[in-house]
Order: sequence, then C-alpha cells, then structure tokens
Amino acid sequence: MWPGNEEAAMTIEINLLSWREERREMRSKRFLGVLAMAAIVGIGAGYGMSENYQSQLEAQKQRHAYIEKEMARLNRDIKEVEDIEVRRTQMLAQIELIRSLQFSRPETVRVFNQLVSTLVDGAWYQSISRGGRQIKASGTAESTRQVSGLMRTLASSEIFGTPTLSDVQSNDDDQRSFNIMIPERPMSSAISDPETKAAKKGGRQ
Repeated sequence: MWPGNEEAAMTIEINLLSWREERREMRSKRFLGVLAMAAIVGIGAGYGMSENYQSQLEAQKQRHAYIEKEMARLNRDIKEVEDIEVRRTQMLAQIELIRSLQFSRPETVRVFNQLVSTLVDGAWYQSISRGGRQIKASGTAESTRQVSGLMRTLASSEIFGTPTLSDVQSNDDDQRSFNIMIPERPMSSAISDPETKAAKKGGRQ
C-alpha cells in the first residue's frame, strides 16, 4: 500500500468515528427532548386535572352552601308557621273563653235568681256551690215540710231538673239541716211555653 493511501484510510476512519458520535449525541438529545416533552405534557395534564378537581370541589361547596341557605330559610318559614299556629290556637282559646263567659254570665244570673225564687217560707240556703251543671245547696228549714216544699218548687222550676235530697238532720234549734243536689238544664231546653209555665205556677200554689 502506498504511504498516501494509508493516510487517507486513517482520515476516513477518524471521520466515521466523529459522525457516529454526533449521531449518538443527536439521538440522546432527541430522547431527552421526548422525555422533557412527555414530562411537560404529564405536568400539564396533572395541573389540568387538579384545576378541574378544584373547580368541581368549589362547585360542590357552592351547592352545599346554597342547600344550607335554603334549609335555613325553610326552617325559618316552618318556625313562623308554627308560631302562627300557636297564636291561632291561643286566639281561638280566648275567643272560646269569651263566648263561654258571655254565655255563662246570663245563665249564672238566671240560675241564682231561680234559686232565690224557689225558696219557700221557713227555708233558707246557707251555702251554694256550682260545678259543671250541678248545684250543691246546703241550708236550714224549720221543718221537713219546708224541705219537701223546697224540693217540689225546685222540681217544677224551668231551669232545674229533679233535685236529690242527700241529707236531712235535726239541729239543736229543732230545725232541719239539709243538703240538696240540683241538676241544671241547658238554656236551650228551658221551658218557654206560657201555658206550661202557668201550669207549673198553678201546681205550686
């Protein structure tokens, strides 16, 4: 081989080694670039997913806050309705009490007037108590005849039912102490027929 040819072959071999090195470096750079791109894409995807999750979480919090606000408003409305119902019940009770008082006032006057009008001579009441539609009367009479007369006048009354004599005793003054239970009739059932009244009055004479 000629000396010049050996030098040329050596030069070619050196050039091939340099080209291979450059190619290897290029492949390494390309690989690193792909890795960097993949890392960037992964980071971007992770960031996007995180932002999406945060957005969904924030939306969920807003929905919960709205639901809690509406529930609080609904509870206030329910409380107002309950308060209105309580006031309505109280007002109805007051109205019923007023009606009862307005109804019972003339009836009470009528009852006591009738008790006075049914007294017979020689008998008088010492105590009177009223519970519901029952009257308990305790009194004194000169004799059992006056007690019997009082029972008859009460039985013929327009507003009383048949009385019940529960006790008759003699006291130290030779008088009779008595206890009578007198049922009341409702005002609506009071006798209003003039002929019946006249007949009852005639029976008492």
